[in-house]
Amino acid sequence: MHPSVEEVTHRIIERSAATRRAYLERVAAAHTEGPVRAGMACSNLAHGFAACHGSDRLAIRGLRKPAVAIVSAYNDLLSAHQPLHEYPEWIKDAVRSAGGVAQFAGGVPAMCDGITQGRSGMELSLFSREVIAMATGIALSHEMFDGALLLGVCDKIVPGLLIGALAFGHLPAILVPAGPMASGLPNKEKARVRQLFAEGRTTREALLEAESASYHSAGTCTFYGTANSNQLVVEVMGLHLPGASFVPPGTPLRRALTEEAGRRMVALAHKEYTPLAEVVSERSVVNGVVALLATGGSTNHTMHLVAIAAAAGIELTWDDFADLSSAVPLLANVYPNGKADINHFHAAGGVPFLVGTLLDAGLLHENVRTVAGVGLHRYRAEPVLLDGELTWREAPRQSLDPAVLRPVSAPFAADGGLRMLRGNLGRAVIKVSAVAPEHRVVRAPARVFTSQQAFSEAFQAGELDRDVAVVIRNQGPRANGMPELHGLTPALGALMDRGHRVALITDGRMSGASGKVPSAIQLTPEAAASGPLSRVEDGDEIVLDAAAGQLDILVDARELASRPIRDSAPDEASWTGTGRELFTALRRAVGPADQGAGVFGPMTPDHFAFQRGYRRLQWTREEVCGDQRTRAAGLVPGDAGRGAG
Repeated sequence: MHPSVEEVTHRIIERSAATRRAYLERVAAAHTEGPVRAGMACSNLAHGFAACHGSDRLAIRGLRKPAVAIVSAYNDLLSAHQPLHEYPEWIKDAVRSAGGVAQFAGGVPAMCDGITQGRSGMELSLFSREVIAMATGIALSHEMFDGALLLGVCDKIVPGLLIGALAFGHLPAILVPAGPMASGLPNKEKARVRQLFAEGRTTREALLEAESASYHSAGTCTFYGTANSNQLVVEVMGLHLPGASFVPPGTPLRRALTEEAGRRMVALAHKEYTPLAEVVSERSVVNGVVALLATGGSTNHTMHLVAIAAAAGIELTWDDFADLSSAVPLLANVYPNGKADINHFHAAGGVPFLVGTLLDAGLLHENVRTVAGVGLHRYRAEPVLLDGELTWREAPRQSLDPAVLRPVSAPFAADGGLRMLRGNLGRAVIKVSAVAPEHRVVRAPARVFTSQQAFSEAFQAGELDRDVAVVIRNQGPRANGMPELHGLTPALGALMDRGHRVALITDGRMSGASGKVPSAIQLTPEAAASGPLSRVEDGDEIVLDAAAGQLDILVDARELASRPIRDSAPDEASWTGTGRELFTALRRAVGPADQGAGVFGPMTPDHFAFQRGYRRLQWTREEVCGDQRTRAAGLVPGDAGRGAG
């Protein structure tokens, strides 16, 4: 193993010892020999097969065959999830043929950040991950199942499914993808038209034509954003069948892989019992981070992987990301890091080639459990159909397109391009793999905004045509749910193209498609938690130095601390509409970005102490358990006469 990977893995294991042990003990206690439904009372069991017919009814009633839950994020609004509508029947037939029985246990919501981008619905996006996790928990809580197939693709959906399933970590689970749409308008051309529109140099009709030529059919969007990062990361973590991530929908191979996932689940739930808790381990989490870094993947995973790890009792930190990034070379050149899309990456050798070269360099842990069996070497193989039968063959040992995918011996860059920034403004993440070296150090006066709309108005008015450090605050989890600010990119890019020194500093997210603008994102502590960002004023000099890992405001510390908070986060009365009022309890309970921006986590005394301190509330035990003020805050159920809500 590479010494840096070994060292980071060791410290994660040491740091997580208590919480990981508690988690494994809990899931082990939930495991039963044989189908779990065998212990049910007759009335409970009868409800579970009342709607079944024929052999499925007999199989469930017979208490011998393993039962598989199907949990799906299908809807036909999202192009990436529309292909999932056929999967349940395929899976049921495959599971039946393998000696099991499958039932559709539940659906989970799936929202599209592309549709909600820049709109109020985007303020629900991050919280939808927790809703998906809870919905997955509800689906599996019937305790009728011996394993689960999790059908989902996009941004918060895969992390949510996985977090929910980890609460049932005694069950085996396989994530089942749908694959990317065919390549359309090149992503670089799409970005060019967007920038022209932001500058008022092309029409809305031309912009819509470009967008519809980019997003044109069923399947995942083809740029390397969070959705495709999800697929690559979980495959390298051993949670997909080998080579499954980027096989297109509507092909015989896609169907064969989906059916094989059903058959494989029967084996994992019976003869080769492999619980999810053992697949998601400290080493597989490190493998996921390495794969993300080696391909220049989505910055959203600096939160999602932290939250997933926490659900398995593992404490992953931003420092772990930073230290691994310094050791892991950049091997992929996929938009926004380059011109190619995810289909080009797949054709160049894709995940099997990536796994192979990283294993050979000692940058991945080989000795891990996966849904395909023990050992990550299984993921060096690619799936193929031979005479109509699914099989795996060894993938090419050479990249088929070195302009898109390279070996460790000839990388695009020496590091993974994801860095942590520290300074008197707090801690933030920056992705530099798509930022030209000459733009990685910026010193400029601040211009402060509290919304994307206010920034756009200033840009259109010509107020930003200079060197500028654009500050967008009150965009963090506690403020408004941490919407992505991807809509800022065209205007910021236009300012850069005019020769100005430009940076973005925000406590919000940017996007899985973070591009050429140097952006200090997910800044914590956020402005809504009285972080230093809340005291920045127009004209303050800010230094963003990605090379040195520095993010500082050039203001005397005592002066900065003495300033009043300049803007307040939206209060609850104004955080309404588009369903936002339904998520108020999650907004109150959410943790900071560097802790995964989640509501769930290791349930330890330290965790509870941290959460209390983060919310700056001093409650006694009696107040937490029953005080009227606490109930009114929505943190514990209300009285039954008031709806127990």
